[in-house]
Amino acid sequence: MDDGLADALHRVVMLLGEAARRRTDDPGGLTYSQIRLLGTLEDIEPVTQHRLAQALSVSDPAISRALRPLEADGLVQITIDPGHARRRLVRLTEAGRDAFHAAGKPLGDEFRAALVAAGFPYERYFEDTLRLAELLASD
Repeated sequence: MDDGLADALHRVVMLLGEAARRRTDDPGGLTYSQIRLLGTLEDIEPVTQHRLAQALSVSDPAISRALRPLEADGLVQITIDPGHARRRLVRLTEAGRDAFHAAGKPLGDEFRAALVAAGFPYERYFEDTLRLAELLASD
């Protein structure tokens, strides 16, 4: 990938993350990082903690720390993998799925509305982003 394109993509991801954090990180609610974790988990569950850490581009200790409060709040369930006693499997609970949809959907809707209001071709952006993700995943 061209260095200029990689830098631009990184900058966009960082800006989107910061905008999301400003809208979600309030006392008593889910943080943007938690919303992102729950959304990723919904897409790939059940999953090992290690694979979840890889999907979120964080370390294994970081994912372990991030999961603790979510498990304590009943949003995720962590069990020992019956096929390998040293692995831990992570699943969303119904409460976790509900919390993700309650927090994540409004955030996504807000971003989409803002982009559409600004005249940004959201549907094309979405399709192109999915296509780019598929290309990057195939490398």
